[in-house]
Amino acid sequence: MIDHDALTRIIREAGDIAAAGWAQAGSNLKVWQKGNDTPVSESDLAVDRFLKTELGKLLPSAAWLSEETADDLVRLDSDLVWLVDPIDGTRDFVRGRTGWCVSVALISNNRPLFGMLCAPARAELWTARAGGGAYRNGDKIRASARTEFAGARVPAADLMKMDRMLTMVEQPNSIALRMAMVAADEADLVATLRWGHEWDIGAAALIAREAGGRVTDALGEPFHYNSRKGQAFGVLCCSPAIHGEAVEHLRERAQKVLDKG
Repeated sequence: MIDHDALTRIIREAGDIAAAGWAQAGSNLKVWQKGNDTPVSESDLAVDRFLKTELGKLLPSAAWLSEETADDLVRLDSDLVWLVDPIDGTRDFVRGRTGWCVSVALISNNRPLFGMLCAPARAELWTARAGGGAYRNGDKIRASARTEFAGARVPAADLMKMDRMLTMVEQPNSIALRMAMVAADEADLVATLRWGHEWDIGAAALIAREAGGRVTDALGEPFHYNSRKGQAFGVLCCSPAIHGEAVEHLRERAQKVLDKG
């Protein structure tokens, strides 16, 4: 259905475009704030334009959902949708840090079929195909198999008092890269308790799942992509053996967030 080598070339080239902008971070890179008070750079838009054009040529039948493109709900009538975050982790990107990546997933009938993360600042390309395993730079990866919740490695800069039975490890700004850390057994748990966007997690969720991890929303429910709002409530990506305890540990806080609307 799709030329995997051609897809890889496109994602790598998108990474090169982003890397050229990243090299100018703090000097010539143009950055501004979007309406939701998050940063966006000229590189975000350049990568978005490139991917929309090239992925459109690669698979003309697929619809499009991206952070940097106005949403067209015609996608709801399509069985195939490109799910794109041109630069996930823009805060690290504009500060010249390495915790960012280009994230691309192909959604088929509401489920990820392909997922790729290109992190050129880390010299990493993460790939997965449904049923075909997950890879980093061509090497097969296996997710965390931790069986105890206490002590689980979590990418974080700080922990709330109620979470201090966990162990902090490096935290890239990109949620996709944090999930990829679980896929590569460099972390055991990633969790968020807020409404987020499908483009942040689509590719990384497939990579983590194909590596043997468990990925759900914050309440432990499966994701269904290409929804009308393109959003999901939180993400829980972890070793399968600690998933149930993680859901219970987060349940009260998750419910409070939902109750506030």
